[in-house]
Amino acid sequence: MESPSLPAWDFLFLTLMEATLTANLPKNYDAAQFERPSVTVDVIIFSLSDDDLKVLLVKRKHLPYAGMWAIPGGFVHLDESLEEAAARELYEETGVADVYMEQLYTFGAPNRDPRTRVITVAYFALVPQDSVTHHPGEEATETAWHSVYSLPPLAFDHAEIVDYAFTRLRYKLEYTAVGFQLLPNVFTLSDLQKAYEIILGEQLDKRNFRRKILSAEILQETGERRQSAEGRPAMLYRYRDDAVAEVKTRRLFP
Repeated sequence: MESPSLPAWDFLFLTLMEATLTANLPKNYDAAQFERPSVTVDVIIFSLSDDDLKVLLVKRKHLPYAGMWAIPGGFVHLDESLEEAAARELYEETGVADVYMEQLYTFGAPNRDPRTRVITVAYFALVPQDSVTHHPGEEATETAWHSVYSLPPLAFDHAEIVDYAFTRLRYKLEYTAVGFQLLPNVFTLSDLQKAYEIILGEQLDKRNFRRKILSAEILQETGERRQSAEGRPAMLYRYRDDAVAEVKTRRLFP
């Protein structure tokens, strides 16, 4: 019988697909015989602010861990992809939208959530200071930036997740051009060096830093300058659109 909501050919195609999938199932297959762990997504958002690397957290409204700070996230719906779930949960809990996110890692310790067996897929994003506005949604009472060097007690295993994300960020910073995602569209070499020093947790030699970053051929001059505290106007740079993100031949920093 033709479906009233689908053209005849589309309905026929879906019917054939369903028949094909059913034919490939083992005889007497029963999905109910397998345990079904829940799946969640969590989103770690980093930003540089006040000479510090910060992460956006939400204060949980409901049990478990009501009143504790946590990474924005929640359960994945059956009809959405992991990426869609991450974007939805981030928006619902913080109001943040249109942020590029990268899948980080999957955390699945058996007892990481007191409610049930929960596996979470973590994503992380890097955003320039003041590039996003945030506010608590239905599942949170508060949102705020917190220094990764001085985090409050976090719900679930979120301290472990933030630590893993921070380690990954440091690694990517040393080998890739990922640092530009934390900066405005244009910046000075001093701005860029400061960002690297904050994240790597150490001072870098100015001359050596500039030689390495310029030799990587990932920056271009804008032709404009900014007055610096030292008195000499500093050249403004931007990352090249065709810059190679992965620097495979050598470690850049430190």
